[in-house]
Amino acid sequence: MLKIQEIREIIKLIDQSSINEFSFDQDGTKIKMKKQLQEVETVVRNSVAPAVETIQAQPVTQSAPAPAAQPVVEAVKQEETVEASADTSNLHKITSPMVGTFYAASSPDVGNYVEVGSKVTNETVVCIVEAMKLFNEIEAEVKGEIVEILVQNGQLVEYGQPLFLVKPE
Repeated sequence: MLKIQEIREIIKLIDQSSINEFSFDQDGTKIKMKKQLQEVETVVRNSVAPAVETIQAQPVTQSAPAPAAQPVVEAVKQEETVEASADTSNLHKITSPMVGTFYAASSPDVGNYVEVGSKVTNETVVCIVEAMKLFNEIEAEVKGEIVEILVQNGQLVEYGQPLFLVKPE
């Protein structure tokens, strides 16, 4: 007689194989296993384009999930990412040299070091990053114009995180 663990192993092996039906007979013990097959048809609708794509899947076991419509969604996200990176390819990124807290001004009472449209030089201080109670002034390191501020005042920033986009002159 087969033990429960042995039966479980047989079930697992049959499930992972391409066998659709299995019979076992030994000393009066009979085991018969049969996979239930089903056809799966998935219709994927892309909201960006009105076209409808039909996918005919191979027969799968009942325990396997039907294919999801994620590849189309991922393709759309990749296109958007490519467009966004194409717009910023000619811009210089001022990045954080450390982990800390971003401050746009030296104190709450005074104005920000720079705003969108501000002209900067290599030595222009654009912000402060506080790390362990030390306030580190961050310089532009490029001559140009601030196009975009990528972080909010008081936001935690990571090492290498872009803070500003500068259009170099």
